[in-house]
Formats: sequence, structure tokens, C-alpha cells
Amino acid sequence: MPLGPDFLPLLEQVPAADLARARVMLLNYPNNPTSAVASREFFQAAVDLCKQHEILLIHDNPYIDLVFGTEPSPSPLCLPGGRDCVLELFSFAKSYHLGGFRLGFALGNCEAVASLEALKAPIDFNQYKGIMRMGVACLKLPQEVVRRDALVWQRRAEAMAGALKLEGVEVQLPTAGMYLWLRLPPGVEDDVAFCQHLVATTGVALAPGQGFGPGGRGYVRVALVQPEGVLEAAAVRIAEAMRRKPAAASIRPDDPLEAGSAAA
Repeated sequence: MPLGPDFLPLLEQVPAADLARARVMLLNYPNNPTSAVASREFFQAAVDLCKQHEILLIHDNPYIDLVFGTEPSPSPLCLPGGRDCVLELFSFAKSYHLGGFRLGFALGNCEAVASLEALKAPIDFNQYKGIMRMGVACLKLPQEVVRRDALVWQRRAEAMAGALKLEGVEVQLPTAGMYLWLRLPPGVEDDVAFCQHLVATTGVALAPGQGFGPGGRGYVRVALVQPEGVLEAAAVRIAEAMRRKPAAASIRPDDPLEAGSAAA
């Protein structure tokens, strides 16, 4: 689907032939890698479009609790018509720091849930009850716990974006998530080569945009997985690398970062 400048699909520009052929629309907001957030109005338009064309809307929603403001991220499942055509997926990896336990759940259209169960049952087994009880305990935590963690990501995003701006790098401060999505400057279009050069010469590891699809070419993703001070130091080195051509740059920091800045 064509994307607008806010990294939301331009639903009105999806070709009619594609809509007639499509069976599934996959969305993910708050988004990885762009940290874009979708509005209630956007989701309602997506639900209406999917209902009209009998399309299953699958919403991958692991970042729902990582919104920086006071307003929660909307869910298409909760909107009028949502239960007719939406399957929403949640993971405990982000909200509750349970990455690696492979714990989550699906909610929504009963036929879609039944199909998912029928598909998954012969492929693998459920997690053992100890892990599932851990998930239940997480869901019983006060909402203030996940809100507190969201503020950590917000402070890190503000620190990293502020440091990059001081170095002359254009960056949009996200309103959710744990990533910054950076456009490489003109003349530095090969994001894979840039990331390889950056980690080899500075120890700062970013994810090349092409890893998320062809639309990511010329972008890099910064994962905000280090404290503010480390991120600010990494921002200086990222900016310096952007000012040079990766093939010719030779950045040799006097004090390498202890653990890199952003293991994406």
C-alpha cells in the first residue's frame, strides 16, 4: 500500500483491483520501525474498507502500551464493525519485557481465531503453564507500571533526538515506541553499507532500513535500548558518520561506547 509522509497507508489510493483480490490487510501501529501512530479515524476508515471488500484486517499491536501521551493508542477491534473483520495480536515482549518467552494472544473475529487455532495446533505446542501464569500475573499489574516504562522510552527518545538535532541531523520526535527512524542524508543512500561501516568504526549498531522492506532504503532504525547518556554519545558518532561517505570515513573514537548505543 502507498504510504503518506506520516507513514500511514493512503487507503484511498489502494487500487481497486488489489482490493478485489486481497484477503488480508496487515497493519502495525504504533509501528516498528517508524514509531508512527495511527488515529481512531484512520483505523475506522481501514475497518470500513475491509468490511466493504470482505478483507480480514490483522493488526499487530505489541507496542500498544508504549505511547508517550496520556491518550491510549486506539484499537481497530474496539471500533464499530471491528469484531466483524479484525484480528488483533498482542505480545508480552514489549509491554512486560518478556522477549524470548514467545508469549502472546489473539483477539477478534471468531472465525479468524478458530482458523488460527486450527493452523497453530499441529505446528507447535503452547508454552508451559509456568510461563502462562507469568503472563496472567503481568496482566494483573497496575496500569501505572506500563505507563512508567513508557516514560523511560520517551526520555530516551527525547535525549537521542535532541542530541542528533544539536549535530544538525533532521529527526522527528516520535510519540510512541522504542525506536527512532532516521533518513540518511543525500549522498548516503546505501543504508546497509552505512550501518556496516558505522558498527565497524564506532561500535554503534543500527538496523538498515532495507531489512524492513524496499521502502526502508535510505533509512536506519535506532533502537533506544541504552541509557540517555550512551544514546547521546552515540548520536554524535552517527552524525559524524552521516557527514562522511561510508567507504571513505575513518572514525576512531578515543573512548568507544561500552556496549554500543542501539542494538537493533
